[in-house]
Amino acid sequence: MEPSMSPKTATTAGTTRSLVPSDAPTRLLVVEDDETIAEPLITGLQREGFDVTWAPDARTALEAEPHDFVLLDLGLPDLDGAEVARRIRARSTVPIIVVTARGEELDRVLLLEMGADDYVVKPFGLRELVARVRAVQRRVTQSCGDASPTGVSLVTLGRLEVDLRTRRVSVDSIEVDLTPKEFDLLALLASDPGAVFSRDQIMETVWDEHWWGSTKTLDVHIAGLRKKLDLSGWITNIRGVGYRLDPTK
Repeated sequence: MEPSMSPKTATTAGTTRSLVPSDAPTRLLVVEDDETIAEPLITGLQREGFDVTWAPDARTALEAEPHDFVLLDLGLPDLDGAEVARRIRARSTVPIIVVTARGEELDRVLLLEMGADDYVVKPFGLRELVARVRAVQRRVTQSCGDASPTGVSLVTLGRLEVDLRTRRVSVDSIEVDLTPKEFDLLALLASDPGAVFSRDQIMETVWDEHWWGSTKTLDVHIAGLRKKLDLSGWITNIRGVGYRLDPTK
């Protein structure tokens, strides 16, 4: 059963949403099958100024119109939430925060590897969740600027091209599909080829200065980049320090 919510609050994804002004707030898709969790969560998010749509299952979430943000519970009745995240990520760069009851470090790393931008572990407080949503929004806004801090929007390094404005990457003129975090990581390394970026510097820039999870997620994303780019060891691990992009190799 769908929760009873007025048309001016949340609606089930896929139905007509109520009209909003042109300066509409962030549209947030909440994918949660448990009505007792979804209803107070949606109410709290609306109080924080978000325009919320509710998807009670994977099918509804995947058929929903585009949103600015996705809050995705992994325990869905019709399809594993991890697979939902992969399908969303395959067609969109929309930020995804995963809600999970799985607290093990390995699971957290895998969540980020599958394309999630962040995660919260149940039980969590609304203030923590809102802070994470806004932190991810800030990172996405900063990384989607028209140019790098040097004023360059297209970085060309031999066979590799990184377009900072459109967030597209190509190798030998063939586009490579990267997750948002993989792109941000590559863009940082490509901003100063040959320079060594420390692990702490990368985590603070690509993730968040208040990141509290394991830094092993950095190694997971580096491995993903190496596999997708296939550039014969351009991304070098400087043991005990961090990583650098060396296009001379």
